[in-house]
Amino acid sequence: MIRLQGVGKTYGDGTVAVQELDLDVPRGSFVTLVGPSGCGKSTTLKMVNRLIEPTSGTITLDGEDVTRTDAVALRRRMGYVIQQIGLFPHQTVRTNVATVASLLGWDRKRTNERVDELLSLVGLEPAKYADRFPSQLSGGQRQRVGVARALVADPPVMLMDEPFGAVDPVVRVRLQDEFVALQERIGTTVLFVTHDIEEAVRLGHKVAVFEPGGRLAQYDTPARVLGAPADDYVADFVGSDRGLRRLAVTGIDGSDLEHPPVVRDDDSLADARTVLAREDARWAVVTTPSGDLRGWLAVDEADGSGTVTERGHRMAAWLPRDASLKDALARMLQHDAGWVAVLDGDKFCGVLTPATLHGALRRSVEADDRGVEHASVELEAAGPVHA
Repeated sequence: MIRLQGVGKTYGDGTVAVQELDLDVPRGSFVTLVGPSGCGKSTTLKMVNRLIEPTSGTITLDGEDVTRTDAVALRRRMGYVIQQIGLFPHQTVRTNVATVASLLGWDRKRTNERVDELLSLVGLEPAKYADRFPSQLSGGQRQRVGVARALVADPPVMLMDEPFGAVDPVVRVRLQDEFVALQERIGTTVLFVTHDIEEAVRLGHKVAVFEPGGRLAQYDTPARVLGAPADDYVADFVGSDRGLRRLAVTGIDGSDLEHPPVVRDDDSLADARTVLAREDARWAVVTTPSGDLRGWLAVDEADGSGTVTERGHRMAAWLPRDASLKDALARMLQHDAGWVAVLDGDKFCGVLTPATLHGALRRSVEADDRGVEHASVELEAAGPVHA
């Protein structure tokens, strides 16, 4: 959707802000631009909507050369959110959000309906917040208003320059999560500038790493940037703990799971003892006959008569199939557990242990390095699951 070919920016004093940049941004993707201060990432963003004019190369939006279009009309087709937000302090939230609609000549009814829709979309109840002034909002709420304002005309592209940098870490993570969910829901193409590699890999479908002097050092998926840095600069920038960061962008593959003994909640304890003895296991997962997770049963509690449901325990350490390896590790630590159950809806899929989690990370890195499917990478087999 957005293509930069040979784009450069050199100022009159000879300073090179961006050099020979080639970058393709697919429609509906979330691309993060990351690097230290002065590396050209914000300049690149501003060249896309012509707040800064490039000195070389071409920038196209849906095949149209943006340098040959009216700059004001171009900007009205793009949402733009910055760290300082830029709300008008003397105007209400409603008037701030309606800024672009007013410039486009929308009537009052259409404008109010759109403002109410967007405030609800970003989690601000219109009846409660629309008539407030920016000074009456928290930093996180002001950022939400800024996002709503940028979305008024339903722009196909959102340009965001350190939008969450001025809020505290807890609010920042919440805003990141909410915006990712919003972007997936509405399908807007996003270019997002940050200096924080953790934010870049957490949010982006692809990450563009810039180095001082305006050179693009690597443009790849978060997993590849963390697992296979293009050069020493990228490796140093993402940090020696990039393996831990990669956990956050590596999903759970079925080949990563171990499969402990399973008993049904309506089985007799005698049947459960048979299963545990056959598997030489100290515990078993308890499911319904249809495979929904119910809990777990320890071998020393499977004595006597009765049914499994009378002796089983609730499974506290579990997570959904679409979670990340970082989520799995966090759940293990939270519950001081040696394993965590993985579910598809309510259905039990298998478990991750510290050993299989480590193997999953190694398999992911090797799969990227070799350009093969994750499941095709063979590692030394882990032992059977025993609590």
